[in-house]
Amino acid sequence: VRRTVRAAFGQRRKMLRNSLGPLAEEAGRPLPAGLAERPRFDLLRVPVVGALLRRPATRLVARLLLLALAVAMMLHGWLGSQLAPKNLATLLTWVHYRGLLVLAVLVAGNVFCYSCPIVLVRDGLRRIFHPALRWPRRLRNKWAAAALFAGVLFSYELFDLWGDPWLTAWLIFGYFAAGAVVDTLFRGATFCKYLCPVGQFNFLAATVAPLEVAVRDTDVCATCVGKECITGRAATPAAPARRGCELVLFQPKKVGNLDCTGCLDCVYACPHDNVGLLARTPGAELDAPGHRSGLGRPAERADLAFLSTLFVFGALLNAFGMVSPVYTVERWLAGALGTTSEAPVLATLFAGALVVEPLLLMALAAWGFRRLTADRRTLPRIAMRYAYSLVPLGFGVWLSHYLFHFLTGALTAVPVAQSLAGGLLGAPAWTLAGLPEEAVLPVELGFLGLGLAVTLAVTWRMAAADAPRRPLAGFLPWAALDGALFAAAVWLLAQPMEMRGTFLG
Repeated sequence: VRRTVRAAFGQRRKMLRNSLGPLAEEAGRPLPAGLAERPRFDLLRVPVVGALLRRPATRLVARLLLLALAVAMMLHGWLGSQLAPKNLATLLTWVHYRGLLVLAVLVAGNVFCYSCPIVLVRDGLRRIFHPALRWPRRLRNKWAAAALFAGVLFSYELFDLWGDPWLTAWLIFGYFAAGAVVDTLFRGATFCKYLCPVGQFNFLAATVAPLEVAVRDTDVCATCVGKECITGRAATPAAPARRGCELVLFQPKKVGNLDCTGCLDCVYACPHDNVGLLARTPGAELDAPGHRSGLGRPAERADLAFLSTLFVFGALLNAFGMVSPVYTVERWLAGALGTTSEAPVLATLFAGALVVEPLLLMALAAWGFRRLTADRRTLPRIAMRYAYSLVPLGFGVWLSHYLFHFLTGALTAVPVAQSLAGGLLGAPAWTLAGLPEEAVLPVELGFLGLGLAVTLAVTWRMAAADAPRRPLAGFLPWAALDGALFAAAVWLLAQPMEMRGTFLG
């Protein structure tokens, strides 16, 4: 009898795995024991706000609004004035969107992925084209996303995108086209998880957010049979069908915000109303050990560690590209390379700043850690483990940099709106800008210091776990690296920065 029952369940498990693929694999694994109790505050239970977020219609409205705005930006970029401060494509993309994005992450988490209009277009196309392919297993990593992330930063500098509305409009269109093509060919949220550069930025930035999508009571999940949060919920006479998590994040085993778009599909699908938007300690997931749903073991993933390092050093390089010393470095590189072309000069600068420099500094800190703690792990293993500790500092750099442009140019959208209104809102006041630079600098330094504080806290927790007998010895090499990167960021913020995309630039 036991053999017969075991064979029957084995056959059913095999059929489920073949039909649902990675979703069944995640749902079929046992829940980890001894999970920490979740914080009690839940945004989804706050009056009015929670009621709105629990309704899929709210997400639909947000996506429709952003889709309409994206279409307006593309049309104005192609057909409107090609002077950057007078065009919605450049002004909203490079001045307002980035500043609002980092502020939203700081306050609430991955808000922009929740409202992503690309998913709305993709879902519409999937009513006609039904994806049948699975993303190749060898590409289920972050290497392609890291290359695309670096490529966007490189293109931004090479083609001066902040000053070219036409190219910026094509960049926006390219995002929509890429997301639509990939996700109408491949199942799940392939573009979001493995390719989208903006999504990867949001995933890493949201590790320091104060909220996360998480289960309220793990005991409820332990007795759940359908695992609808990941497999989806079938339609009933009382409710429509709801899909589960397309990024293959099984809620009871999910840790933090990495790879989570905050789309709330799991909230809508859970039949027990057991998934919320819960408060948590910012940065807590960066040093959490063990296996995670959808990610495996981050400390053993070179691709995710490299993307985290790219996030940090990319923030410094992006800011460096807007201060005057960069021109001295570029002239020196042009002379050393014997070229007057900008592309090879920038390529050399990017390779040095995003590959060579991080590898050398991370290897040096890992070597110091191993010598002081007598750790037996290899240098790459140590570096991969501590790469995540740098993320809060990197977010502090991005936050300070983007807020500079946003706050100094906060009112620049007003005259553009007046111009588009054809006089209904008055004559365009092109002199409107924002806060003066001297008022913004203390805000920048404050957020940068906050990022350093979180990074040092995460680094200390890692060192205390890895070298319990000598935590200070393990902490010092990485704290020295943190301090050096912080000093570089302070120096960059103290330099006169180009106000790109505005009349002040």
